[in-house]
Amino acid sequence: MLAVRRLKEKTIKVLLFITALVAVVGVILITIFVFGKGWPFWEKYGLFKSLMGRVWLPNLDGESIFGLVPLIVGSFCVTAIASLLAVPLGVGCAIYLAEIASDLWSRMFRPAVSLLAAIPSVVYGFFGLIVLVPVIRDFFGGLGFSLLAGGIILAIMILPTIIAVSEDAIRAVPKSYKEASLALGASRWQTIYRTIVPAARSGIIAAVILGIGRALGETMAVIMVTGNRPLIPKSILDPGVTLTGTIGTEWAYASGEHTTALFAVGSVLFVLIMLINSIAIVIKNKGELK
Repeated sequence: MLAVRRLKEKTIKVLLFITALVAVVGVILITIFVFGKGWPFWEKYGLFKSLMGRVWLPNLDGESIFGLVPLIVGSFCVTAIASLLAVPLGVGCAIYLAEIASDLWSRMFRPAVSLLAAIPSVVYGFFGLIVLVPVIRDFFGGLGFSLLAGGIILAIMILPTIIAVSEDAIRAVPKSYKEASLALGASRWQTIYRTIVPAARSGIIAAVILGIGRALGETMAVIMVTGNRPLIPKSILDPGVTLTGTIGTEWAYASGEHTTALFAVGSVLFVLIMLINSIAIVIKNKGELK
């Protein structure tokens, strides 16, 4: 019996190792594929020249210009708008669910937050297209298709990530911290913002960074509301384009050098997402070590 049990344990261990290995190998293969397909573009145009180029103009009949600045600026603008809107709302909601809400309200709000994460991005895009774009056009003028519209839609989309991870971080704070603060005479609010939130800071920061990574990598909803104009915007009310939006809109008719340029765009996005996720992991691990 003991030998059979050990054999089962070894078998399970090997199977789990294989599943982990498959995930790692998959990431490596995707990395090699994306960077390999984009390498001819970097060889011809150069990294610095492409990243500093201010014009993105693929030309099917003549010479093309592939400057990535409009794409990078558009991506960072919509991500920054989404972060400014979603971070206060997400962290505030997480504090409410973890420390203030009763069991009844928690059971009502958590499924709603989970439902936000389950809604397909194209549905968010339709909402932005039918509701948000006309509202921006009526109140601020212009086309309505803008970086602001993209940022608002992304803020709604990244809320579940920020709320869920932040709430877990807040709930992970030892109860002794809260009890000690209350015993010293601190009020409930003082305990929350002077004791609990600082103790959960690393987890909250990791939640914010993961939300930013989600916003940076979103495609469909952004395509539908930003206008997809590859020019450097002068304000958040101007149409713009993102790295993901460029790949999504131009891939259908791309060929030859244009295809390698889109793979190069994908490699830039890949690096940015990896950096953001790595920062989140480092911050979270530092918090756990403390």
